[in-house]
Amino acid sequence: MLLTAAANGGVNIGILIVYIVGFGALMYFMSYRPQKKEQERKKELLSSLEIGDSVCTTAGFYGIIIDITEDMIIVEFGNNKNCRIPMRKDAVVEVEKPEK
Repeated sequence: MLLTAAANGGVNIGILIVYIVGFGALMYFMSYRPQKKEQERKKELLSSLEIGDSVCTTAGFYGIIIDITEDMIIVEFGNNKNCRIPMRKDAVVEVEKPEK
């Protein structure tokens, strides 16, 4: 009687471990991998910025890049050529290259 109870407990612990490992793998594939892909896409987007590109910022403003430094850009907004705002590169969400 004692041996069968120990064997049953061993099987239940084994199933529990399989569930924990499966849940960990599910969490990895549902959260970590997509986040890593998004970070790589954002890095590629920011490295492709050039002067003259039309950009959309996180605030929803559209403008044209007129200067680029290491971690900042200067964006010109609207038709008024005096509206130039320095901002971090991280604020760029979309980039549209000018047609040549």
